[in-house]
Amino acid sequence: MLLKELLNGIYKKPLPAAFGYFDVRDVSCDSREEQQDGLFVALAGFKFNGQDFIKDAIAKGAKIIACHPEVARPDDSNVCYLEVEDPKHFLYAVGVRFYGDPSSKVKTTGITGTNGKTTITYLIESIIHAAWQRCGVIGTINHRIGTRVIPSKNTTPGFLDNQRYLAQLAEAGIEYCVMEASSHALDQGRLQGIDFAAGIFTNLTQDHLDYHKNMEAYFRAKSLLFMSLSVEAAAIINVDDDYGRRLTSIAKAKLFSYAVDRQASIRAQNIQYDLSGSHFEVAFPQGVIKIHTHFIGKHNVYNILAAFAWGISQGFSPEIIRQGIERLECVPGRLEPIDNTKGIFIFVDYAHTDDGLINVLKAVREVTKKKIILVFGCGGDRDRAKRPKMARAACLGADYSIVTSDNPRSEEPEAIISEIITGFTKNNYEICVDRKEAIGRALALAQKDEVVLIAGKGHEDYQIFKDRAIKFDEREIIQECLQSMKS
Repeated sequence: MLLKELLNGIYKKPLPAAFGYFDVRDVSCDSREEQQDGLFVALAGFKFNGQDFIKDAIAKGAKIIACHPEVARPDDSNVCYLEVEDPKHFLYAVGVRFYGDPSSKVKTTGITGTNGKTTITYLIESIIHAAWQRCGVIGTINHRIGTRVIPSKNTTPGFLDNQRYLAQLAEAGIEYCVMEASSHALDQGRLQGIDFAAGIFTNLTQDHLDYHKNMEAYFRAKSLLFMSLSVEAAAIINVDDDYGRRLTSIAKAKLFSYAVDRQASIRAQNIQYDLSGSHFEVAFPQGVIKIHTHFIGKHNVYNILAAFAWGISQGFSPEIIRQGIERLECVPGRLEPIDNTKGIFIFVDYAHTDDGLINVLKAVREVTKKKIILVFGCGGDRDRAKRPKMARAACLGADYSIVTSDNPRSEEPEAIISEIITGFTKNNYEICVDRKEAIGRALALAQKDEVVLIAGKGHEDYQIFKDRAIKFDEREIIQECLQSMKS
């Protein structure tokens, strides 16, 4: 795109004659990226400052540098400098234009809340596929852009990545995109420039307070998604949640409420659970439909209601919605069952908050009276206040717990565990610092028909320590341990 076209109405100052017809081939705010003939925007970041990397960007091929007027810059006649008072606002404007305003061509849904986001993306994707249409997914497990599967570094990518992914979907003629909207991403403006067709709110419980500091700030970050929705968009909100009810007065979009315990436009009734799944009815304005799903637990009923409400809001038939929901057998790392010949029930789950752990333990308890053995820990360099709360959830919901490492990061695993165990009110736990040994210990303790729940890491296939990250796929670890027990 010609520089003069890219900047029309965005940058008011005159351009050097030599650059007015310059063909900009890339827009970036990361000096580590190749950006031949690109425009680099030097942002003031959270950990690093883009202005310190202008030389690196030029070395990578950037020919246009946008930066604050007070920023020192190399004297280079081959580079055009744009002085902008607000580099981040400038980036948002040129990024959307460079990629052709892709959210105007792809119906994009943002899902936010503490728990349930990933499962809902899979459910909606399955509904769209049941209707013989295509969908892109941007989420915690990976980003699925057409036929490409891209490993996920963050739940929600950066601003330019989001625009780029949506543009690729638009170019491929893919009509829908569903994406997880993390509170960090909303607070940091990574979702700017996306005209969401729908927003979904799941729930709000304590998490990420190392970043947000308090629950009110956490809620404000989540609410940004709904404040951005147009009157033509759909706001799909869990009104059983206290924060969800607050959101209904904030969003100006069309409201589609869902609930189990309160009146709502989409509601679950006559719920039954067993180890094969859940059976319930969904009551909605046009009638009632029966759902039989492989998913277990009340928290998954909420996830399904959110997906059902989304389908109704987007004009899908109730029958297509039901088919999509029932076809989905599991989500990686979300109460994912692990086959074994020992006759026990093994589940891997991503629950890493006290509320998430409570929900998963309740789900399992509702379908078995047998012993539940839990393996869990807490991540390092994250909200420390939730550590004893996780223990309280484990103490009440599991028969026996093995407290171990999660991703300790820069902290000592033993120090994290010592903070966790202060929350136990019963002596129904033991400590095993090495996570692989803890998993093996749980499997050895379990008797026929008992349950082993390994919580915290779910789909992750790595473990992060102070000085390294190692391969750690719990599904593989479980099979190794079972094989070792046979030997």
